[in-house]
Amino acid sequence: MAALLLLAVPVPAAGAGAAEGGLGGRAVGSPSPVTVPALADWTPEAGHYAYEGGRRGTRLVARGGVERRVAELLADDLRAAGRGAVPVVSGGARTGDIVVDVSPGRAALGKEGYELRAGKSLSVTAATETGAFYGTRTVLQLLAQGDLVPAGRTVDVPRYEERGVGVCACYVHITTEWLENLVRDMAYHKLNQLLLELKVKSDAHPEANTWGYYTKDEIRRLVALGEKYHVSIVPEINSPGHMDPWIENRPDLQLTDSDGDKQPSRLDITRPEAFAYYTSLMDEYAQVFKADSWHMGADEYMLGSAFAKYPQVLEYARARYGEDATPQDAFIDFVNRVHSYAAGKGKELRIWNDGLTGANTVPVTAGTTVEHWLDVATKPSQLRSQGYPLMNAAYSLYLVRGGFHSDTKGLYDQSWDPRSFEGEKLASRAGITGAKISLWPDNGRGETENEVARDTDPALRHLAQATWGTPRPDATYAEFTTRAAAVGHAPGWRDLTRVPVANGTYTFRSGAKSLTAEVRRTPDGYVTLRAADGCLEVRGGKLTLNVPLQPGIEVSGQTCDDGNTLQRWQVEPAGGGYRLTNAITQMAVAVSGDGRLVQYPPDQRRAAVWRLTAD
Repeated sequence: MAALLLLAVPVPAAGAGAAEGGLGGRAVGSPSPVTVPALADWTPEAGHYAYEGGRRGTRLVARGGVERRVAELLADDLRAAGRGAVPVVSGGARTGDIVVDVSPGRAALGKEGYELRAGKSLSVTAATETGAFYGTRTVLQLLAQGDLVPAGRTVDVPRYEERGVGVCACYVHITTEWLENLVRDMAYHKLNQLLLELKVKSDAHPEANTWGYYTKDEIRRLVALGEKYHVSIVPEINSPGHMDPWIENRPDLQLTDSDGDKQPSRLDITRPEAFAYYTSLMDEYAQVFKADSWHMGADEYMLGSAFAKYPQVLEYARARYGEDATPQDAFIDFVNRVHSYAAGKGKELRIWNDGLTGANTVPVTAGTTVEHWLDVATKPSQLRSQGYPLMNAAYSLYLVRGGFHSDTKGLYDQSWDPRSFEGEKLASRAGITGAKISLWPDNGRGETENEVARDTDPALRHLAQATWGTPRPDATYAEFTTRAAAVGHAPGWRDLTRVPVANGTYTFRSGAKSLTAEVRRTPDGYVTLRAADGCLEVRGGKLTLNVPLQPGIEVSGQTCDDGNTLQRWQVEPAGGGYRLTNAITQMAVAVSGDGRLVQYPPDQRRAAVWRLTAD
């Protein structure tokens, strides 16, 4: 039997939890089991709960259909965590059982809260299925540390409704395996919203299908996983700026400046065809995404330029809103038209805040959620006083691939919470929906996915703590990281750094093509392939965020450079051999008709399957 999880977390020193909410109701001097987020109020009792395997061991007791769904998912996760096959039964509980109870009358627990009691049995009670689900996440975290849980009781209710992560896979493809790991870990830590800015391969607009898109089936599987684990996956197509992934091959939709130059990143908001194009993409996304929100971005439309370069925008605004209208009114008009279209489809609109410069006479439609990331003229307090739902997506919470990284320790030491926006801290949490960390690929080859995952872990757990409970449950950040390490990763989380081939020199054969290369594992879980003419690298073509994303680009030997992420490769078992996929471009190596090695997306050309012979 594992050691009892008693006195595992010391009570914070005076002032450590002094931010809004203090110690969350925990009695001073009392022990609390280790979880992330930390339990809001733990009342200890004598004894302990013991989880037991074997034929007469622990059962999951569920009295109805809703409870049974929650219990069956918990059984799956216990199995995935190596805790054995636990049966789901109805009827009365006996010693060692785990009881799941959904009682709508427990309205004080809200939509996501739960009560957990540990004694001879372990019980989770909630008013909703979602609340019961979060209670089982606590159960999993406790059992990840051993078979014994100290007896006691907690009522655990989140402070903020939206607790999230934003991921821009909008240019550089991120593997679905990586995203699935993220969804599992988010749910495990009680985060409930994943924003995905990405490209879904379009049937209606094949001219837009430049890499790196996702197929609709890939997104359906990811959305289904999110639904299973109570993570709402909100899609974003940024507009009317940052539209180049969609309109680089549609010059007719690009905004034209006063010199006659087309701007492939800017949608021409004065053209009805542009709005029709954008809404047709929204309709296509609705085929695979089920969230009740749509994120249109609406940031940085004039990044590096100014409305003065586009006199047609002012003309459009004045034609619609009169002589006092500003170019910004045309921008807000586009946002409001998208809001109306989304509302007609039963979806709420979300936008970034930096486009709200105050230079407009037309207001943004009421009910639009503003995600505040940048300090601009219109402050969070103004947005809140105007009645807009406000989410904290502060730049201080960003992890930029190859650039700025959030200072999680610094934020923890400051007792950061979602009231702290860029440029302003609000006195209360009224009107604030929550907060999220954001992962952005400004330099797509700056870090590999596995490096991003490693760096994201602390920020994700801190965000989970700061949005669910008190922002600083432990006196020091070191204690909080110890707490996080004890909890570990979610059941079903896959270690994507494992390499199935040992270091060494091999002959790679695929059909008539062969090459000899030395395989060396990299610290982040990929390999380099050192051939006679250098290390294999994708090089050539037009760069997007410093990455060659065109299909058909050649893979060739280049001067070996340990810091060059384009020389890192995934080796994946496939068809009795191995497939080679570039760690950054996420395109696999194929063999061209003339024997060259080239990269292609998996749905465009079959990847070469390599048989390896050790030399």
